[in-house]
Amino acid sequence: MTLPDELSARRLLSPAQTTTAVTALVALTTVMAVHALTGLGPPPLWWARAFVAAITTVYASALLFRAAMVLGAWNAEVIRFDDAPRPAELPAYTVLVPLYREAKVLPALLDRLAALDYPADRLQILLLIEADDEETRSALPPLRAPFEAVIIPPSHPRTKPKACNIGLTRTRGEFVVIYDAEDRPDPDQLRKAVLAFDSLPDRVVCVQAELQYWNPWTNWLTRCFAAEYATNFSLLLRGLDRHRMAIPLGGTSNHFRTDALRALGGWDPYNVTEDADLGIRIARRGWDVRMMASVTEEEANSRLGNWIRQRSRWIKGFMQTWLVHTRHPYRLWRQLGTQRTIAFHLTMGFPTLTTLANPIFWSLTALYLCTGTRHIEALYPPVLLYTGGITMIIGNFLMIYCMMAGCLERGLFPAVRTMLTIPLYWALMSLAAYKALAQLTIPTRRHHWELTDHGLVPHPPPSPDQTTPHKASA
Repeated sequence: MTLPDELSARRLLSPAQTTTAVTALVALTTVMAVHALTGLGPPPLWWARAFVAAITTVYASALLFRAAMVLGAWNAEVIRFDDAPRPAELPAYTVLVPLYREAKVLPALLDRLAALDYPADRLQILLLIEADDEETRSALPPLRAPFEAVIIPPSHPRTKPKACNIGLTRTRGEFVVIYDAEDRPDPDQLRKAVLAFDSLPDRVVCVQAELQYWNPWTNWLTRCFAAEYATNFSLLLRGLDRHRMAIPLGGTSNHFRTDALRALGGWDPYNVTEDADLGIRIARRGWDVRMMASVTEEEANSRLGNWIRQRSRWIKGFMQTWLVHTRHPYRLWRQLGTQRTIAFHLTMGFPTLTTLANPIFWSLTALYLCTGTRHIEALYPPVLLYTGGITMIIGNFLMIYCMMAGCLERGLFPAVRTMLTIPLYWALMSLAAYKALAQLTIPTRRHHWELTDHGLVPHPPPSPDQTTPHKASA
């Protein structure tokens, strides 16, 4: 079970990517120097306008694609089990639970895992605990089957996917699933996954359950976070599923055929969003991921610093995944095809670029509103100015609409009006994106896994209308 080096994020850039980047930089510098000395070739202002036009095109493409996937989700054929029979024979199933400094939530986690509706003699639950995590190890009670503790030796990189790979070598189940420490999966989710695999062709090697947050009403941040998850898992991923695009997996509740996961080389221990990367590798192999009608509840981050750490890790991993899978563009196109290759860029790469570009264009917009066009007219000729303005207005409207649609789909009705303030949430995402970019450029921080604190909200507070949001009608 080995992952080819060309598919690993251990290196930031491949030799070909480095050569291409250096060549492009040298060529641009040469062209501008020639213009400065001789007046030949495009002036620097032309290049600046070209950059603005390119970013505007990227913006429009990413926004329209996301809106199309959300709108297409309404007719998506998500795998449902309302009247499905219970299988007479259940295969062996392994649950991998990576833990690090999770003593606070460990008792509740063990209770939830013990409540899974699956025969204990066919279930294996591996608690993956770092060797130097005395806090979690000391809080661990004596274990009985199906629980087993797997001690992860300290070695670089110190990441969740490395621990999961060690757990995968101990896996006895025909199927395997990942749960995080704060997860609350539907008790019958394993049975539903077995039914899903039984009803699907062998090329479907993973089914992804939907994730939602049980504490959307803690504060403004959790409302926005819950709406984002609702839009992503109840709409966007369903839309990708409907059109059979590559699905970037969520970090938990993804159920695999164990033999296929091993054939893929497991998870990339150097990628800090190993889940999204694995979803792309599945598609490149010619296999499929499907969305499953079962819900796992998680705790939404309610503290800003904790949220920034988590989000910067996610964005850093998206950057890693995009760079890894664009090392050989022609090979990527041959494996995915034209439509899925374009969808990959619109899902994994372009949104990250727009998140980084947002503060620049917000500043230019503020300058325009305060001083008029005189300070930006050189950069924005009339056609580009009006095109950019229309893109900004329509794009923001579409994204707010998508977030509201996610709230409605999940029954988060009081959060709908909160979506009018969602641009502030996007500003926080840009802050996290620049932190991610900074870490990516520092070798010692490139593969650093920033820990997310769990158990900040021990019990879900009531919603504003004294009702709890219904689970997705998947």
